[in-house]
Amino acid sequence: MANGSGLLEPLAAQSLQNGNGDTPCILVLDSHDLNRRMLKGTLKTASYRIEECRTAAEAREILERENIDLIVLDFMIPEVGGPDFCRWLKSNRKTKLIPILMLTSVQGVENEILGISSGADDFLTKPINPKLVRARISGMLRTKALIDSLEEAETIIFALASAVEHRDKNTGMHCERLAAYSVMMGKALGLSALELTALHRGGFLHDIGKISVPDAVLFKPGKLTPAEWEIMRKHTTQGESMCRPMRSLAPVLPIIRNHHEKWDGTGYPDGLRGKEIPLLARILQVVDIYDALTTARSYKDALSPDEAFAVMRQEVELGWRDPFMTELFIDRIKNSPQNEIGEMETSLNNMQAELSNKA
Repeated sequence: MANGSGLLEPLAAQSLQNGNGDTPCILVLDSHDLNRRMLKGTLKTASYRIEECRTAAEAREILERENIDLIVLDFMIPEVGGPDFCRWLKSNRKTKLIPILMLTSVQGVENEILGISSGADDFLTKPINPKLVRARISGMLRTKALIDSLEEAETIIFALASAVEHRDKNTGMHCERLAAYSVMMGKALGLSALELTALHRGGFLHDIGKISVPDAVLFKPGKLTPAEWEIMRKHTTQGESMCRPMRSLAPVLPIIRNHHEKWDGTGYPDGLRGKEIPLLARILQVVDIYDALTTARSYKDALSPDEAFAVMRQEVELGWRDPFMTELFIDRIKNSPQNEIGEMETSLNNMQAELSNKA
C-alpha cells in the first residue's frame, strides 16, 4: 500500500464474507461505551456488521437471534467475568465454534493464560494497535469462513445420504435405526465417543455411494446380471470416495467401504476376512442385516426378531458373519428394555439434528 501500512492491512480492509456469503457480524461485549466506540472506529475500514452489548445477558439475547461470526470480549465484563463467559460460549452447541478475541487493560501474562485457557482464540492487551487488531480479526474471520464452508459440505453429504434412503419408499427410517442399533452395540463394547459418533454417522452414510447406482439396477425385482452386480458392488468404494475429502468423516470411511465384507473373505470390495474387517464395519453390518430382515419390502414380508436371529445365526454357520458380534447383538436386542431402542432413536435423531445445524 502507498501509505506503508504493511501487507496485512489490505486483507483487513477488504469486504469479507462469512461461510454463508453474508457480511461478517461481530459481537462486541464491553461494559464501557467508550471502548466499544473505539473498537467500532478501528473496524470501520472493513464492511462488518457490529452488534454491541454491555453484559453477558445481553450477549446471550443477541446470540439467540443473530448469526455471529466473531466475538470481541472484554476480560472484565460485569457479573460473570470474561473468562467464565468464554467458557460458557465454548461449551454451548450453538456458539462453541465462534472465534473469540479477548481484550484486557490489565497487564500480566497470568491474565493472558487465564483468557486462553478459558477458550479464547486470541488475546490482546489494551491499548490495542489498530492495525494489529484489524489483522487479527480478519484472520479469525477467514478461519471461521473456512470452518463454515466445511460444515456446509458435511451437511450436503448427509443430505445426499438422505436422498439415497428416500429413493426407496420401503426403507423409511432405516438409517435412523441403524444409527441407534450401532451406537447401542458400540456402548456395549465400551467404545470411545469418537467411535460412537462414527457409528452414528455410518448409519446414515454407509450406502451413500448408491446415489450413483441407476434405479433400474437398484430396484430391479429379479437377480442382477454380472454387469449389474458389478455396478452395485462399486457403491462401497464410490461412497468412500465421496466422503474422503471431509476430514471429519475419516473415522466413517472404513464403515462405508467395508460393510459388505464377509467373515470368510468372500465379501467385497477388498475380500477381507475375520478381524481384518474393521470393527466398526462389522458392527454396522450386523445391525444392517437385522434391520433388513425385520423390515417389510415390496418383495418380502418382515420377519419377527426370532426369525431374524435364526437367519443371522445361519449366516454365521455359513462363515459370513462375525460370530461374537452377532451373538452380542442378539443378546442386546433380547435383553434391552422394550422402550430402550425407541428412546435411543429419538436421542440419536436429536444428535443428528445438532450435527446438521453444527454443533
